[in-house]
Amino acid sequence: MSPETILYYVHDPMCSWCYAFRPMWMQIQQQLPATIRVQYVLGGLAPDSDQPMPPETRAYVQSQWHKIIQSVPGTVFNFAFWEQCQPRRSTYPACRAVLLAREQGQDGEIAMIHAIQDAYYRHAQNPSDTDTLCALAQQIGLDVAAFARNLNAETTQQALLAEMALARRIGGNSFPSLFLQRDGKIRRVAHDYNAMSPITDILLT
Repeated sequence: MSPETILYYVHDPMCSWCYAFRPMWMQIQQQLPATIRVQYVLGGLAPDSDQPMPPETRAYVQSQWHKIIQSVPGTVFNFAFWEQCQPRRSTYPACRAVLLAREQGQDGEIAMIHAIQDAYYRHAQNPSDTDTLCALAQQIGLDVAAFARNLNAETTQQALLAEMALARRIGGNSFPSLFLQRDGKIRRVAHDYNAMSPITDILLT
């Protein structure tokens, strides 16, 4: 029996470039052959923090949003976030939320990723906040009491650290990034934010 072929998608639910890649990523998955299994891997962009985002970091992140708007047509950002919320450089809570949603299966995982992205980038809500994540858990139909209890639990954090270690082990140090495991070997797969090629040419051969 030949080894399973896996396409790893290394990401962070609060990564703006991952959000921009979302439409193309969904198209790519629809074109994949049944012989390739997709596995989402959380890379973990920024650890837990209660500190407000420094002005220079705020400026940098906003500059990335503007860059994405220019580079990936159709990507929408709600800049009211910067006035209505208290930004923090903290994405681990959102990553743990994705892990808890995954326990319901792939549909739960993807639903949480999309809910976090939509809340953050389109609705000016802060997914670094527990209250926001619990509201999203309710929105996608999770057990909110269990979700709230486990969101910041040590076991959930250890699961995230283990997943981040996997991301680094396969070479996922930037987000989003794609890696194909085939015949026991893992290699990075180039991607384009605006075109299916060259990724489909590589994956479908």
